[in-house]
Amino acid sequence: MKVFLGRHVYGLAAILFGVITVVWRDFNTWQQIQVLGNVPRREILVYLAAVVEIIGGLAIQWRRTARGGAVALACLYLVFALLWVPRIAAEPMVYDRWGNFFEQFSLVSGALVAYGSLGVPGYERDIRIARIGYLGFAVCVISFTLEQLFYLSGTATFVPKWIPPGQMFWAVVTTLAFALAVIALLSGWMALLASQLTTAMIVGFGLFVWLPALADPHKLINWAGNVQNLAIAGSAWIVTDYLRARGSAPVNN
Repeated sequence: MKVFLGRHVYGLAAILFGVITVVWRDFNTWQQIQVLGNVPRREILVYLAAVVEIIGGLAIQWRRTARGGAVALACLYLVFALLWVPRIAAEPMVYDRWGNFFEQFSLVSGALVAYGSLGVPGYERDIRIARIGYLGFAVCVISFTLEQLFYLSGTATFVPKWIPPGQMFWAVVTTLAFALAVIALLSGWMALLASQLTTAMIVGFGLFVWLPALADPHKLINWAGNVQNLAIAGSAWIVTDYLRARGSAPVNN
């Protein structure tokens, strides 16, 4: 019996996003919403986003309400992604701006795959939506590759020093792993294995990089980084579940 946990992990991350937003109330350092700047009544918008995240995260846990939860979260994360567009326009040569956009868009992609996968079997519209989400996630993996490549030295600093053979070694290896995953996901060759390994790698980032950061629980970035990583891992896991359910790569069908 196949067990599909991707949407549950994804939903848990959404719930945690909402809870962190409500608990911290530090809207100036919360990366997802700081781009709202000085919008009037910004706090109301932020709390509304938190409510959508919590309700959407809960809804996606149950089969009957999962598609509604996926729609709510896809819309919210799309707004978060689009909020980076003005920053991209202002600083198009700074890849960090693009990277933040695609991090958010990877969550949109995961929601689309979940929505399409939970639809009526064989229904062409749902198949198309899931496929769009799948390809969208593959494009986001291209961005993950480029972001690590452009900021390779910075990526290396995130690797715990105690892991042999060295920080730069793992920065290069994970960058190459993302690049190979892109090829597999877009070509359809060993796509399932690539998605499984990508999911495992992102989960590893959480275990070895972000989770230890909670030794200092007084910094919002440590909580936000953990949850953001969990959400992206959830999206990758949804893609893996999608490929397992199909038994073949979607780009070739």
